[in-house]
Amino acid sequence: MSGWETVVGLEVHCELRTRTKLFCSCRNAFGDEPNTNVCPVCLGLPGSLPVLNEQAVELAMRIGAALGAEVRPSTFHRKNYFYPDMPKDYQISQYDEPINVGGHLDLPDGSRVGIVRAHLEEDTGKTSHVGRAGRIHAADYSLVDYNRSGVPLVEIVSEPDIRSAAQARLYAAELQRVLVATGASDGRMEEGSMRVDANVSVRRAGSPVLGTRCEIKNLNSLRSLRAAVEFEAARQVVLLEAGDRVAQETRHWDEQAGRTLAMRSKEEAFDYRYFLEPDLVPLEPDPAWRDRAAAAVGMLPGARRSRLAGLLDAPGPSQADQIEALIDQGLDDLVVVAVAAGAPAALAMARAANELASSMEAAVAMDGGAFAALVVLEGQGRLTATQSKAVLAEMLASGGGDPVAIAAAKGFESLPDDALRDVVGGVIEANPQEWSRLCGGEDKLTGFFTGQVMKATGGKADGKAVAAELRRRRG
Repeated sequence: MSGWETVVGLEVHCELRTRTKLFCSCRNAFGDEPNTNVCPVCLGLPGSLPVLNEQAVELAMRIGAALGAEVRPSTFHRKNYFYPDMPKDYQISQYDEPINVGGHLDLPDGSRVGIVRAHLEEDTGKTSHVGRAGRIHAADYSLVDYNRSGVPLVEIVSEPDIRSAAQARLYAAELQRVLVATGASDGRMEEGSMRVDANVSVRRAGSPVLGTRCEIKNLNSLRSLRAAVEFEAARQVVLLEAGDRVAQETRHWDEQAGRTLAMRSKEEAFDYRYFLEPDLVPLEPDPAWRDRAAAAVGMLPGARRSRLAGLLDAPGPSQADQIEALIDQGLDDLVVVAVAAGAPAALAMARAANELASSMEAAVAMDGGAFAALVVLEGQGRLTATQSKAVLAEMLASGGGDPVAIAAAKGFESLPDDALRDVVGGVIEANPQEWSRLCGGEDKLTGFFTGQVMKATGGKADGKAVAAELRRRRG
């Protein structure tokens, strides 16, 4: 890619968390028996009429508010095309007057990606091609499930501001967090609740002219998104450097082969023959409704990230990773409660990101006060790290409890400083050769002495206190 620049714009389709579909009262649920959540409206039968889902509009406005978009009066159009999973032979979508216009998404690396629009539309059904490769050209037959047909979607279209596959992945991951935080979508890519189309082009470094783009359809994981963008950009560079041209087309990502494959020539707007949906009136949310939707947006990932980082003096790389994990797992509120109760921030984050994250179902039900009390005990040196982890494991297994009482029942108590000094001295006397080597610079022997002290104290010694005492004696 030397001398070339990758340019990417993403179209993210997210299903909304409504009880029913966008224009009918059929159930909106993943995994139900095929073709059971259907009716004349979502099957497009003659004489059926759509009725707009109010909750879908509310959630779409939340997304707009979270992205800093302008919520505008909007209209619905018919987007005409034939495909077996679209039973009406058209999709009701928004065209030139979308509900959300403009906005941006700030990424964890400090970059900003502009948003063109975030509009409402209905989802298609799901076609399964049964055959060797799961693609239509190799299928023995195809099955269509219309349960998803008519499910409410918001399509979020970014500006072509993304400059690498890694940044594309970062954008999609952050947008996924935003969608979940607003309550608008569960963001489950493995269930198809969030799907990504990537528009990829390349140009000479420094050139202001955009290259010919190719669209990679229906990427359903962050890993696939990054790999597909990397491959497609490299494919286009090879073509251009050989003197060929890039054809504007829609491509499919073949996960097994690790490459994109041509599907069809890229459609333009006129190919869809858009016209206003005659059975729906224009949508004009009043200011009070827009304000209510914006007020319902929860704390967004960027603010949660800043809140945790602010608890630390200077977050290191490992702590930055912990912060991301805590936000993704929804454990950051527990950490904030623990720190407010006097627990060291770094220790609270470590316990939450490691021990709590290993048992998420129990962690979600964990009482914030009890977790805070445990971390305070460890922070004060009243429990060693090993003891604290054992108490926390008991709390997770039993669904809670008083950490002080659990520690007492297990016979955990801190080792007084003078007793610790005596034990360390005894271990040194029993291992003079190892002590001499440690003093001579073999730092790895610190672990040996710590283990011997732990063995001698039945695990009651604090590992950090042992290391400090060894350093003191070494001078």
